[in-house]
Amino acid sequence: MRENRLRTLWQAGQAVVNGWLAVPSSFSAEVMAHQGWDSLTVDLQHGVVDYQAMVGMLQAISTTATVPVVRVPWLEPGALMKALDAGAYGVICPMVNTREDAQKLVAYTHYAPRGTRSFGPVRATLYGGADYPQQANDTIVTFAMIETAQALDNLDAILSVEGLDAIYIGPSDLSLALGCRPVFDDVDPPVQQAIEHILARAKAHGLRAGIHNGAPEVAKARVAMGFDFVTMGSDARLLAAGSQQLLQGFRGR
Repeated sequence: MRENRLRTLWQAGQAVVNGWLAVPSSFSAEVMAHQGWDSLTVDLQHGVVDYQAMVGMLQAISTTATVPVVRVPWLEPGALMKALDAGAYGVICPMVNTREDAQKLVAYTHYAPRGTRSFGPVRATLYGGADYPQQANDTIVTFAMIETAQALDNLDAILSVEGLDAIYIGPSDLSLALGCRPVFDDVDPPVQQAIEHILARAKAHGLRAGIHNGAPEVAKARVAMGFDFVTMGSDARLLAAGSQQLLQGFRGR
C-alpha cells in the first residue's frame, strides 16, 4: 500500500505543513499540490466543494506526493466512508464533543473488527494499492476536531478512545465557544490557554495535534510549541491576497 507521509513525517519527528482547498476545481488543486505542501485538505464543511468536485480534486492531488486529506461536513458515517472510498488518506471530523462521538468517528473510519466502515474502496484501491483493504486501518489518519466548550469538558474522555490518531483545533470556533473573538492567530488569552491545555492533554494520550493558522510565523511558533500538523493558507485566501498585492503594487496604495 502507498505510504501515508503524514505518519512517515511524524515518525521522523517532523511537523506536517498542510494547505487548505475551498475552491471546487481540480486544476487549482493540482496547482496547489505542485507547490510542495506536505498535505492538502479538501474542505467539505465550509467551502463550496461538493462530492463530485472533491473526487476530481483528490485525483489532481494524486499527481504529486502531497497527501490528500478531507474535512467532512459532520460526524456522519456516509460522508466519512465516501471520502475514504474516494482516496482520502486522512479525515478531519468537526464538532467531536463527547467520548461517544469519538468512538463513532473511529468506528466509521475503520473496517471490522476494529470498526463498522462498509467495504467499497472504489477509488481508494487505485490510489492506495491492491492491498488497501488489509492495510487501511493502520494507514488512514483520523482527526477529531476540538472546538467547543463541551469538547473541552470531555477532553480526556475523547482523547482516550482507542484508534483515534489526532486532534485538530479550529481556533475560530473554539474562540466563539469561549466568548472571544473568532480569529486564527492573535487569539484572546482564554483561547490561548485552552489551546495549550488541549495540546498538553493530546501529547499525554499519545495523539498528534493539529491546528489552523493564518500566518506562517504563527504556524512556526505552534510547531515549536509541539504541534504536529499546521495549516496555513487556503487556495481562496491565497488567490485574494495575491491579487491584492498585485493591484496595490500597480495602483501605489
